[in-house]
Amino acid sequence: MKTKHLCTLGLLFFVTSYLLFSKVLPDFQNPIDFAHWFNLIGACLLLSFNHVFPKNRLNPVASVITALGVVAHVGLCTIDFIMWSYGDNEAAKAALSEHLSNTPSILFPFVIVGPSLLFVGLAVHAANFIKTYTVSALMVIVGAPLVGVSFFVLKNGILMLLSCLIFSFGLILLLHRKERAAVSIV
Repeated sequence: MKTKHLCTLGLLFFVTSYLLFSKVLPDFQNPIDFAHWFNLIGACLLLSFNHVFPKNRLNPVASVITALGVVAHVGLCTIDFIMWSYGDNEAAKAALSEHLSNTPSILFPFVIVGPSLLFVGLAVHAANFIKTYTVSALMVIVGAPLVGVSFFVLKNGILMLLSCLIFSFGLILLLHRKERAAVSIV
């Protein structure tokens, strides 16, 4: 399987997880937490973007940020799997949430800051194309923070999903930029 295919598959898993998170799809999360499994698999596959974009001065920085974001997504999904396993036990969920809130060494890298690094890293990769593929690059750069703002600040699942779609579509356009250019010349 080509690296571009892994990137596309990662985006498919990632967007599907956001469809589930936003409650657009019916809730069929039992006996498996599909939303977080799709998010986990998608995030891991998005690491492939580190290998498809041009190697330049910005690439190593973007690659490290993206990799740190993937690691943080793994941690966040692990926490969410534990939270999901409590089912309807709201007291246990509240106790875990309080414990996490009181443990900055887990809260910041795996809940608050860390997962955002995946979006930041991919947006930094997209910044390489701001002059040549302006619209696609801006879709990624603007979509990345909108995912977080719509979820954490506005608490709006539909806006979160739309932001993720803009972000992902921008990445797809950048991923297939050469094929588009070759078609337009012919």
